[in-house]
Amino acid sequence: MSNFGFGYGSQWHLLRYLGYHRQRLNDTIREQVGGRAIEWLDFPFSEWIDPLWQDRELVGLEFIANHVHAALAWTKFWPQQGTFHNWDAIAKITYDSHEEWLLVEAKATVGEMRSSCRATNPVSLDTIQAAFDAARPSFGADAISSTAWLTPFYQYCNRLTMLHFLQQACQPIVRARMLFIYFYGDMNPGQECPQCAAAWQPSITAMHKAIGVTPDSGLMNRVHHVYLPVNPDAKRRKFPIAPLVP
Repeated sequence: MSNFGFGYGSQWHLLRYLGYHRQRLNDTIREQVGGRAIEWLDFPFSEWIDPLWQDRELVGLEFIANHVHAALAWTKFWPQQGTFHNWDAIAKITYDSHEEWLLVEAKATVGEMRSSCRATNPVSLDTIQAAFDAARPSFGADAISSTAWLTPFYQYCNRLTMLHFLQQACQPIVRARMLFIYFYGDMNPGQECPQCAAAWQPSITAMHKAIGVTPDSGLMNRVHHVYLPVNPDAKRRKFPIAPLVP
């Protein structure tokens, strides 16, 4: 998720849907992942005076902090220093016979899709690449090197790797799904903002090709893409939304 913007950006739109349009959000998600109910987890409050900027996202395995076996396995699977997975949102989906975690990443501009691994410690880098090597077959990416997952789609790849860990590398497994929400109609100044759902497809297809993912293989059936309009009822603006002064 990008830095918080007033009136634009994935964080703004996701918070807006969660706050004002949650039923529409939940209905759209259930069309993709099924389930009877969706329960969203709250994030921690800020410990500082300025809550808007200091409330933080859940990171790593905080959402299953009481799962001792997964926590222990994670310390051996992924580096325990540096930047951890920061989740844009996390929910629990209830099915008829079980519950699953839904791990959410949101994008509103094409630029948000790109990131590179910033690990400089050789041991950490080796651990990340070993995790990628273990995860790639789960997504049909056996034929590509793990270094292709370090840049320029590192965040997407480490999210896939987390899904592999939860579903296959820890015992007992933790039922989970990855959900990527792509907002369209954003007016972020100076950014490439898809204006319809179809406009996201070339970038997503190019990303999958670059990292060697086969869309219909293995755990890819637990990777979901949802497309949401920034505002489905508004007339199209003819000028960008200027940032508001907080």
